[in-house]
Amino acid sequence: MQMLYTTKFELWKIISQKRLRLIQLLVLFGLLGIGCTPKPTNSPQRLTIGLVSYGDEKVSLDKYEPFKNYIEAQTKSIVELEPAYNELQAIEQVQHKKWDIVFAPPGLAAIAISKELYLPLFSMEEISSKQRCLLIVRDDKPIQKISDLANKTVALGEIGSAAGYYVPLYDLYGLTLAQIRFAPTPKTVLQWISEGSVDAGALSEKDFNSYRQDFGETKFKILHTSRWIPPAVVLAGPTVDHNLYAQIRKVMSEAPGNIAADAGYIPNTKTPNYDQFIKLIEKVKPLEDHLKQTPVVLTNPAKI
Repeated sequence: MQMLYTTKFELWKIISQKRLRLIQLLVLFGLLGIGCTPKPTNSPQRLTIGLVSYGDEKVSLDKYEPFKNYIEAQTKSIVELEPAYNELQAIEQVQHKKWDIVFAPPGLAAIAISKELYLPLFSMEEISSKQRCLLIVRDDKPIQKISDLANKTVALGEIGSAAGYYVPLYDLYGLTLAQIRFAPTPKTVLQWISEGSVDAGALSEKDFNSYRQDFGETKFKILHTSRWIPPAVVLAGPTVDHNLYAQIRKVMSEAPGNIAADAGYIPNTKTPNYDQFIKLIEKVKPLEDHLKQTPVVLTNPAKI
C-alpha cells in the first residue's frame, strides 16, 4: 500500500513538473513572438483644408485641387478638401477645430482669429483691394436712404458673413425693422429683392457685381456703401504642430504662381490687421438676441 502511494505521488510530481515546463516554454515563446513583431510604421499625417463654397461644391473642389495635390506632395500628408456651404457651417467647423488650413472670408477670419486661436498665413487679396458691404433695393422702390428702411423687411446673410451680416447690422443700428430674413447665399439676397419678398438686402460689392446680371430686367439700386472690410485670409488651425505650421508656410510661399492663383492667395503680401474689424463685431454682438423678433429693434445698451 505504501509503495502504491509513493508511485502515485512520484507520478503526480512528474506530471506537475512537465506542466510547469510547458507553461514556461509557452511564456518564453510568447515573449519571443512579441519581440519579433515588427514595430508599426508612422502613418502619414492628415490635413483638412476648409473653404466656403456657397453651395457650389464641385467648382470649389476643382479650383483647389492643384493646391491640395501640391500640399500633399510637399508635406507628405494625406490632404482632404472640405467645403462648407455658408459661413454658419464654417464657424461650426472652426469652433470644433476640424480644419487645419482655412481659406477664410473676413467674418469667419475675425471669429477664428479672435476666439479660436487660428493664425493668419497669407492674405487672399492685396491689402488695397478691400471689399465693402452694399445695401441694395429695387430701383422702383421709394427708398432713398437707410432711415427709409424703418419698418421694412431686410435680408441679411448668415451669421459669420462680414458683408452680409456684421457690417450691415452695424450700419442699421438704431432702426426698427419689420423683419430680418437670413439668406443662405449672396445670390439668394438678390433673388429675394428681385421678387419683392424683401425690401432691401445686404451683400458684398464683389458678389453684387457677380450676380446682378442673373436677374434679367430687374434694376437694382445701391442704397448704401459701407466702410472697407479687411481682405480674406488663409489661416492655420491651433492644433497644427509648430514644425508642420512652419513647413506649410514655407511650401505655400514657394508654390508655383498658377497654384497660388487658383487657390486665391498671394504669397508675398502682408496679412491684414483685423483688430478694428474684430472690435466692430464685438459691438454688434449684443444685437443678436433681437434679430429673430418681430419687429426687430436694433438697439442695445452698449453704445455703438
